[in-house]
Amino acid sequence: MMARYPESVILSRISIPGFLLLLASGLVFAQSPAVTLRPAAVVAGSPELIRVEAPASATLDGEWLGRKLEFFRGSSGRAWFALAGVDVQAPAGPSTLRISERLVDGSARDLSRSVEIHPAHYRTSTLSVAPRFVQPSPAQLKEIEAEIRLKARIFAVSAPRPLWTGSFRAPVRAAPTDSFGTRRMFNGELASIHKGMDFRAAAGTPVRASNSGVVVLAQKLYFEGNCVIIDHGLGLFTIDMHLSRIHVHAGQQVAKGTLLGLSGATGRVTGPHLHWSVRWEGAYLDPAKLLRMDLSAVR
Repeated sequence: MMARYPESVILSRISIPGFLLLLASGLVFAQSPAVTLRPAAVVAGSPELIRVEAPASATLDGEWLGRKLEFFRGSSGRAWFALAGVDVQAPAGPSTLRISERLVDGSARDLSRSVEIHPAHYRTSTLSVAPRFVQPSPAQLKEIEAEIRLKARIFAVSAPRPLWTGSFRAPVRAAPTDSFGTRRMFNGELASIHKGMDFRAAAGTPVRASNSGVVVLAQKLYFEGNCVIIDHGLGLFTIDMHLSRIHVHAGQQVAKGTLLGLSGATGRVTGPHLHWSVRWEGAYLDPAKLLRMDLSAVR
């Protein structure tokens, strides 16, 4: 039988070149981190899947960039997850991902780590829209302010568990654009940062739920036009705008693929298309990156 020695004894008896040879051959293993992010390279606007190795009996608390992290147990039961992200307007530089673990015996472990946020380089576009969408009248401003309060109330409440299952899919069968994050000039004035993804969908194209959840808004809004907002749980929402028709109602539970309505050109638009946004805890995330995430093994 081969004698087993502590790793510290083994390493003390070999030279540095010998250690490097062992490392290369796989005989010496670096301890895997308890917290991992996917994708590993974090940029402004990036959705992130945070994975934490911790017992099922543990309690996890977390915070990142001023937003509370809500963890859920993965379908395999081997780890905890949080689907989070970095707002499109977040500044580049170091950030602290704070995570603490508490066990049933009262012991605690700090799993916090530093996360570098890299800049994302977005374009500037110039668009021409009806003057009322750039300089609203006093009556229209009141309408807009009421809608701002309405959306704030809606986004303030989310299901206490994830309602989505598996990977997200595009809400419409149409060519997408790379418009997320674009600085938009409307009629010569910088009006906004584009916080969604546009699809070149002809009027009347079916728009479907990208994942399961609950409809929390289904009505016409000033800028968004006919709009549907779905709560996917734990602060994650998707928003479909500019629809010509709405086929769902607030409070309705929807499955992935449920028909939400038809694409159109309502609200502030230059022509028929679908605008689709992803929002987590007030942060707007790049929908294209969410669509590329494989979440099938998570839940």
